[in-house]
Amino acid sequence: MDQLNQQNRSGSKLVPPPNFGFVETDLYRSGEPSELSFRFIGSLKLRSLLWLAPRKPSDKFEEFLKVGGVVLHDLGIRHAASLDAVTEQSVTQALNLILNPSVYPLMIMCAGGSHRTGTVVGCLRKLQGWNLASIFEEYRRYAGAQHHIMNEQCEFNFLKHFLKKRKEKKV
Repeated sequence: MDQLNQQNRSGSKLVPPPNFGFVETDLYRSGEPSELSFRFIGSLKLRSLLWLAPRKPSDKFEEFLKVGGVVLHDLGIRHAASLDAVTEQSVTQALNLILNPSVYPLMIMCAGGSHRTGTVVGCLRKLQGWNLASIFEEYRRYAGAQHHIMNEQCEFNFLKHFLKKRKEKKV
């Protein structure tokens, strides 16, 4: 027990950020980290971080990314605290980045790691051929206690609109 406490005090403990998860190889998702999670994030050897939160990352987190050579892609979704801030343009920008393997390893991050991140990951899943039931199951898993029917309905409507626009562009 003393050895375990000594390891924890020495900073060897890796603490993932809230709502951390693997999307696919070298693509991760999470909520905004506290300083406790910086070592864990560093262990992922990220090349890029896609920031979807309505406010800028903390100065300490930005400095951590800079020192680690991680490129911050801040989409500037700043105008609303709701999913209304997730626009077709912002999701298209996010997907263009996610579909570019040269930016990997990549982490997608918003304040809680559920709603904005979930919407972007949901659109990615649809592009990957997932059915809506599986997409919403994943969304609910990360939204947890914050899961609200209105948020899910908003994401569903967004997905339908996004997919309709993609089909129109292909024709």
